Amino acid sequence: MKRAFVSMLLPCLLTIGAANSAHAQGKKSDAVVRVKAEAGKPNADGTTPVQIHLTIDKGWHIYANPAGSEDFAESATTVTGGGATKVEGVEYPPGKLIHDKTLGDYKVYEDKVTITAKVRRPAGGGAIDLAVKVGACNEQKCLVPATMKVSVP
Repeated sequence: MKRAFVSMLLPCLLTIGAANSAHAQGKKSDAVVRVKAEAGKPNADGTTPVQIHLTIDKGWHIYANPAGSEDFAESATTVTGGGATKVEGVEYPPGKLIHDKTLGDYKVYEDKVTITAKVRRPAGGGAIDLAVKVGACNEQKCLVPATMKVSVP
């Protein structure tokens, strides 16, 4: 009886191990999303507006911020400061509303999107460093989320 149980359990464990290995080697979202940034002229308050341009491959989307559904809140695109850069505000565009009978309504970005951040440069000048977190999906699958770093001189 014990031998029969082990012989049935072993293939299951091998399948689970192979699935976890395949997931760990999966493509990350930065394989289908590219980021560029450009800084504007400094404001009187000492902050600098930065436009973050995301280009998303055809057939893929990333989740808007806000995503429009609590189920996708953790997957929403976010911009944060990196290094000594302080982000004091971010303006995310509204995103495209998707009506899904199974998952409910949610919002995404497709093709190209521009996000504007209000940042404070590091003391003494220097580059503005930002981190952009995205999670890309298409009709069949979602890729592993990625945090892309971008620097503006």
